[in-house]
Amino acid sequence: MASTPNPPKPDLSSLRISDAHRRGGQSGKRVGIAVLVILILVGVAGAIWAFRSQKPQVQVAVAEKPDSDRPALLNASGYITPRREATVSAKITGRVTGVFFDEGVHVRDGQVLATLDDSDVQRALESAKADRDATQASIEDLEVQLKFSDLELDRAEKLEEQGVESPEFLDTARANDNSLRAKISLAKAQVVAGDSRIREAQQAVDNCIVRAPFDGIIVSKDAQIGEMVSPNSAGGGFTRTGIATEVDMNSLEIEVDVNEAYIARVVPGQPVTAVLDAFPDWQIPARVRIVIPTADREKATVKVRISFLKLDPRMLPDMGIKVAFLGDAPPDAGKTASSAVVIPAGAVHDDSGEKIVFLFKGDHVERQAITLGQARGSDVEVVAGLSAGDTVVVSSSAALADGESVAIQK
Repeated sequence: MASTPNPPKPDLSSLRISDAHRRGGQSGKRVGIAVLVILILVGVAGAIWAFRSQKPQVQVAVAEKPDSDRPALLNASGYITPRREATVSAKITGRVTGVFFDEGVHVRDGQVLATLDDSDVQRALESAKADRDATQASIEDLEVQLKFSDLELDRAEKLEEQGVESPEFLDTARANDNSLRAKISLAKAQVVAGDSRIREAQQAVDNCIVRAPFDGIIVSKDAQIGEMVSPNSAGGGFTRTGIATEVDMNSLEIEVDVNEAYIARVVPGQPVTAVLDAFPDWQIPARVRIVIPTADREKATVKVRISFLKLDPRMLPDMGIKVAFLGDAPPDAGKTASSAVVIPAGAVHDDSGEKIVFLFKGDHVERQAITLGQARGSDVEVVAGLSAGDTVVVSSSAALADGESVAIQK
């Protein structure tokens, strides 16, 4: 039997890392770390350079001539409200059979807006007319009988004078004649009553027609054909109480709440400048109509109503609006009116007690000292240092310096 050779022993020495290779790997790691640090420093430096080279973003406004020489004594906000507004409803409970309007439609006084089911009241009207006609016909019959009764009475009187008939016969003839006259009077009274019932039934028919109470615009359509309407909300949620809401657009005015601590500054007839939230660049002249002589104890305010000097189609009910109550013009208003301009109050800065603004000049700003005048709500009057048309910086993303390059915020 042949002997089995000894198997080879594994040689692990080939897997050993020499010292030369081990030192080379550590130096490569150090180089990688150094490169990473350099890249980070370069990125940070680039970011700092990019940040410093970025221009401040600014918002600007244009200096404008004031609309009035009167200073603003008080500012308030409120809403446009109509003095004449109506929820149009039916006088009776009924089912809607016709609707002849839509939102935004101009309607005239007395124009038919809707109709209700009038089948029942039409039958009542026809019955009242039939009763009246029947009573009228009975009067004609009674008048014919009265003529014959008059002849009988005349004959009875002659016979009684001649002694042919007894007085009892004459009394009977006279009684019949008087009875017919009374029946005719009763029938005529019944005809008058019938006419009254006809007018009542006709009124019920007319109540089924809903008409516009005045000239205006429909702003809300509240009922549709087939729905039940009632003036007193009978039937719960299944019954409408109104058919439409109509507004007289010629009666629009402003309603604001003024803090009772400042109500002494407001008087009837006082000029007012109003600005709609929807049109912030539109200055609307107005005037105080009335100060309501009562205060709200919970809000400590007094309600003031202001009339527009001229209405405009852009004015809509319930629009938000801001008002400035104007005071008397200063004595020197004529001297400063030609040079004074108005800018937003946020554009003014205090530099060691001096009022300044930053003028926007194409791609940079310039420091400009100014002299302030009267406050005008959120704006301020500048009587020296600016001219109409100058562009000033209202806000900036960073502190500004004279001559610094800027960009307008988009």
